[in-house]
Amino acid sequence: MSVQHLADKIAKALEHTSRAQANAADPAASAWVSANAGTGKTHVLTMRVLRLLLAGTPPERILCLTYTKAAAAEMSTRVFDTLGEWVTLPEEELDRRLAKLLARPALAAERALARTLFTRAIETPGGLKVQTIHAFAE
Repeated sequence: MSVQHLADKIAKALEHTSRAQANAADPAASAWVSANAGTGKTHVLTMRVLRLLLAGTPPERILCLTYTKAAAAEMSTRVFDTLGEWVTLPEEELDRRLAKLLARPALAAERALARTLFTRAIETPGGLKVQTIHAFAE
C-alpha cells in the first residue's frame, strides 16, 4: 500500500468522523453518544451545548449528563472557556470559529449572541448544569 493511498484512507476516515460528530452535535437531532475513551465524546457534547446556546436555548434549560466527575469537569471547562473566548475574539476569528461550529456562516444575531453567552451562563440562576448521572439521580 502506498503512502498516498494510506493518507487518502486516513483523510476519508477523519472526514467521516467529523461529519458524524457534527451530526451528533446538531441540536435539532436526538442523539445518544456512546464510544470508547478518547474518541471525542466530550468534544461532541461540548459542540452540542454550544450550538444549543447559539440557537437560543436558555442556559438553565440545558442539562448535560456524563458518567465521571472528571468528564463533567472537563466538559464544563471546555464550554466556559469557549464562551469566554467568544467575548474577546476579533470579529474575523469569531466568524471563523462560529462557522466551523455551525457548519455554515454565522448570522449577525448569532455573532451578537455569542458575545453575551458567557455572562448569561454565569449569571443565570441554576445556570448551565453539567453533572454526572449519579449526581443527577440523587
